[in-house]
Amino acid sequence: MKEFLRLLKREFKLFVGNATLRTVFFLAPVFYATLLGFVYKSGKVENTPVIVIDRDNTPLSGQLVEMLSDNKSIKVLRYLQEPVSINDEVIRYEAAAVVVIPPKFEAGMLQKKYPEINVYVNTGNMMTANFATKALQLTIGTFSAGAAMKGLQKMGMNPGRAATQYEPFKTNYITLFNTTSNYLIFMWPAMLAVVLQQVILLAMAVSFAAEFQRGSFTKEYYSMRRWAFPTMLIKVIPIWVFSILIVCIYYGMHIIFRVPIPRGILNFMLLSAFFVGSASFLGVFISILIPDALKATQILMVLASPAFIISGFTWPLNAMPGFVQFIANIIPLTPFLQAFKILLIQKGAVELTFPYLQHLGILLILYAFLGWVALKIKMRSLFKPATPAGAQTEKA
Repeated sequence: MKEFLRLLKREFKLFVGNATLRTVFFLAPVFYATLLGFVYKSGKVENTPVIVIDRDNTPLSGQLVEMLSDNKSIKVLRYLQEPVSINDEVIRYEAAAVVVIPPKFEAGMLQKKYPEINVYVNTGNMMTANFATKALQLTIGTFSAGAAMKGLQKMGMNPGRAATQYEPFKTNYITLFNTTSNYLIFMWPAMLAVVLQQVILLAMAVSFAAEFQRGSFTKEYYSMRRWAFPTMLIKVIPIWVFSILIVCIYYGMHIIFRVPIPRGILNFMLLSAFFVGSASFLGVFISILIPDALKATQILMVLASPAFIISGFTWPLNAMPGFVQFIANIIPLTPFLQAFKILLIQKGAVELTFPYLQHLGILLILYAFLGWVALKIKMRSLFKPATPAGAQTEKA
């Protein structure tokens, strides 16, 4: 136990004394959390440029343009004549859509000829395209309904009757979870988890590999040569302790940026503990398997870089090929984000996160076991041929 505490103290000193690790592990999460917080601070996109080409230029078409201008989600750029190249105008002003009001629009409306309005959506950016499309559908739909009911009223029909004639049945669309479509709530907490996994893997990549490279492992850990798992704990405990500090900082930033706290805080703490544990043991396993610190770092970064994309957080996991699903399911971030979405965005029952907690538990045990096996084999190969100077050779 005395030797365990000595080596644990040494590990803390090595971690704190390493300027690169210190910068990456402490400054990177705070920097990215602050940067991304300000990026998504508004929560939703407003004043998105939309080009409106009014070929009719009549009071009715002007009314439609005015209604579009009143929508805060979009910023109307009105053209009375069609530009030489619509595509060039879209690119120049970064417009999310183009609304083309045809000539004789008002005349067609009055004569019940049902004129058509063409809306060209710029899907170069899916997010702004979705926001703009939603705003245009709402405004144009409201204008269309109002014009139709006004026409029926002019024919002598009372307003109540006109409404039922235009809309024989009502459809109510009720949004669930993140009802304001706030992008800060959706993206920011998930990106913090991505950053946390990255820094944990980066720190663990050099944990054993660096010791093997500089030859200090055989000297410092000779007395622990029979204890592979406690040796692993010496390496991961500092990461666990410092990860608690980072999570506390994240909690404080939730308050600063006014992002809701996940539901079921105790369950979230357990979920976070399993996530940190499984990620750290994954890093330990690779660090032991690849005794070169640079190569171990590269392998873990290659594994972790696409983690968010294939996690199923933004794109359904079941829509991915089987081999991609397999890779996603062996990365701790995947089950963590699925459970995190339930607790933070969907505000679901804690019981719904249990399958993902079990998934993380399996990964934790699996990577801890693989790391233990790999270290056991490594320690046998390191300590069997020779012993460090000054150490007594044990007799069989």
